[in-house]
Amino acid sequence: MARRTPQLKSLRPIVLDANILLRAVFGVQVRHLLESHENNAAFYTPDVCLEDALRYIPDIARRRGFDATLGLAVLDQVMRIVEAADGSLYGEFEGLARARISSRDPEDWPVVAAVLMLAAPIWTEDQDFFGSGVATWTSNRVEIYLRDS
Repeated sequence: MARRTPQLKSLRPIVLDANILLRAVFGVQVRHLLESHENNAAFYTPDVCLEDALRYIPDIARRRGFDATLGLAVLDQVMRIVEAADGSLYGEFEGLARARISSRDPEDWPVVAAVLMLAAPIWTEDQDFFGSGVATWTSNRVEIYLRDS
């Protein structure tokens, strides 16, 4: 009798914008959602979003009276769940991504490119992605997508 290989459930991907990474650092809800669904969803962010988060954490922490070192440590924990996608992977989608986002915020093209590469939606609070032809989820609704993963 042939031995059967178990079918592993594939994880549904979702791409996080930089503002979601920052919400994971400075809030509770996003971090809770990431931790609750890390076994049934695959979380990605473009490397530039991680760089943005690293750049903004010290300033946001200072304005909120929060320890920046602790904020960076929280981001490090978050990045154990979220995989940073290297630009060399999503770069081939730059032209198409720029065409979709150019009228809104052309600097957001890496997020759209990662979404196109992964055939995934975006988790964001940034209105600039709406109307770009890719699915978007906001924090108050993303659990529907994550729960159905």
